[in-house]
Amino acid sequence: MATKKKFNLDALFTPNNTNFEMVQVLDAEGKVVNPDLVPDLSDDELVELMTDMVWSRILHERSTALNRQGRLGFYAPTAGQEASQLASIKAIEKEDVLLPGYRDVPQLVKHGLPLSQAFLWSRGHVAGNMYPESLKALPPQIIIGAQYVQAAGVALGLQKRGKKNVAVTYTGDGGSSQGDFYEGINYAGAYKSPAIFFIQNNGWAISTPRELQTAAPTLAQKAVAAGIPGIQVDGMDPLAVYAVTKKAREYAVAGNGPVLIETICFRYGPHTLSGDDPTRYQPEGIQDEWAKKDPLIRFRNYLTAKGLWSEEKENEVIEATKEEIKEAIKEADKQPKQKVSFFLETMFEEPTNVIKEQIEHFKAKENK
Repeated sequence: MATKKKFNLDALFTPNNTNFEMVQVLDAEGKVVNPDLVPDLSDDELVELMTDMVWSRILHERSTALNRQGRLGFYAPTAGQEASQLASIKAIEKEDVLLPGYRDVPQLVKHGLPLSQAFLWSRGHVAGNMYPESLKALPPQIIIGAQYVQAAGVALGLQKRGKKNVAVTYTGDGGSSQGDFYEGINYAGAYKSPAIFFIQNNGWAISTPRELQTAAPTLAQKAVAAGIPGIQVDGMDPLAVYAVTKKAREYAVAGNGPVLIETICFRYGPHTLSGDDPTRYQPEGIQDEWAKKDPLIRFRNYLTAKGLWSEEKENEVIEATKEEIKEAIKEADKQPKQKVSFFLETMFEEPTNVIKEQIEHFKAKENK
């Protein structure tokens, strides 16, 4: 019998909140521990969320393989963070503006970016940043924490235009130690602008353990200094993430200002595939310990008990995802390779005489 934990969600959404106990709906076995917080999702919506999470895990596995084959460029692993990423993006609206970090490509795709363009972005191709006007998002931010400042500005813009939408952004635990982090939440808090700031606390930043980054007992409580609500949630629990995000959106669009949400999760693997090796700085066995809390396992158990999921259904999702990725890579491969002359031509609206000479020089070499 799972231990029931009571949370008054409304009480957490106040600038004076000092309860930073982790909000949880499902325990590691997928049993409900807080029935009052189970979100009002239909069976179809629950299945869709699980489908998205499985899709993300396979995307991670295939992206890792493509990177090692030299067919993909920069890649930041996402395995372990599926509940934090996919449940939160499911709780917002298409007209809300997404400002992702470089680990947040799954949310970006589910918000409307074609997967082929996500692959082009990873390759550093300019076409990966050419978003359709209908997509309310910015390309992933590489500068740690800079998206927080951008989100504050976007949220103020939505507010000034009378839009009932929010700006949503993500950073990691390391990002919460950056100056941009505080500047972003402070600015949005001062103007009561509609923003949801996520800290995906996966414990290690790049290689520095969470406890050496800050003396604060939780990262959620950093919201107190900005006078906004700060809430900590089990980032391996999709129902808890969804419930808190949904409530945060309602709070923000009602004119109450921004919310800071810390999701406690874990990243299975390196910070990026650009040379990081977590075995050099993580304690032995920690990956196995966190694997017991895997978001896919607990949500699979929950849905299976409700008769909504099966091994056959999951295998269908896996095969469909592999095919989607295969087609997206083919589409990305069709994009013409970039040339030095192109970058020179687009450097200035009117090229200088020196740049004009360089353009001619490189065009001559490229046409051989």
